[in-house]
Amino acid sequence: MTNPHPFFAPGGPGDDGDAVPGVPLAMAHRGFSRDGLENSMAAFRAAVELGYRHLETDVHTTADGVLLLFHDDTLDRVTDGSGRISELSAETVARARISGAEPIPLFEELVTAFPEVRLNLDVKDWRSVDALAAAIERYGLHDRVLIASFSDRRRRAVLKQLSRPAAGSAGIVSNALFVLLGPVLPDPFLRLVAARALRGVHALQVPVSYGAVTVVTPGFVRRAHRHGLHVHVWTVNDPAEMHRLLNLGVDGIVTDRADLLKEVLQERGSWRP
Repeated sequence: MTNPHPFFAPGGPGDDGDAVPGVPLAMAHRGFSRDGLENSMAAFRAAVELGYRHLETDVHTTADGVLLLFHDDTLDRVTDGSGRISELSAETVARARISGAEPIPLFEELVTAFPEVRLNLDVKDWRSVDALAAAIERYGLHDRVLIASFSDRRRRAVLKQLSRPAAGSAGIVSNALFVLLGPVLPDPFLRLVAARALRGVHALQVPVSYGAVTVVTPGFVRRAHRHGLHVHVWTVNDPAEMHRLLNLGVDGIVTDRADLLKEVLQERGSWRP
């Protein structure tokens, strides 16, 4: 399956912007760290040194408008600091250390440190919508980013502010519609629903299952491809499961174990650093 957006090319900036058949995207979830240093420059650097060119990360914005790479609403779980990021100044956040060791990166640090890397960006809060759109415009990142969010409205709000298109993935409501209606609606009707619910969407980024509902099935993958959509599965850390999903024809895998996914893709002749 091909897709015209450059984000989906599996290698570096010399690629022509099309997905390559048989070469799924390998995405390092919050970088790569076995030591709990998620979303740190050390973790991103480790993934890049393994050969990864697609990094998954998250954006939050401080009370004074500084865009950060961080997953949680608060500092408490992974740093030696505490408090809600949206209520803290950038100066206060800068003193926190991930696992007591690494500072929380600014968005601009990552995009300038690794200009060849593409970023799957999960927009975690409404404060980040304007800040992220402005940063994409400032650094000309339209071809290097995919905008993701559980909220379809947040994703659309970012994309609407851009001067040219960027890739996007579906939020939880759009994914649910596709999962639940896909097996029962004839393709022409599903296409009508998808045209509205999946406007500006290039990929369905989903877990293998939601609770008792299995999401990634052969039928789901076929339907997505018929509608021109990529299927990216998160967060897969078991090599046997990686092989199974790749055999189903998924287009990308998001993993905490960038080392294991690389080995799986090398075994299959599908690793393209």
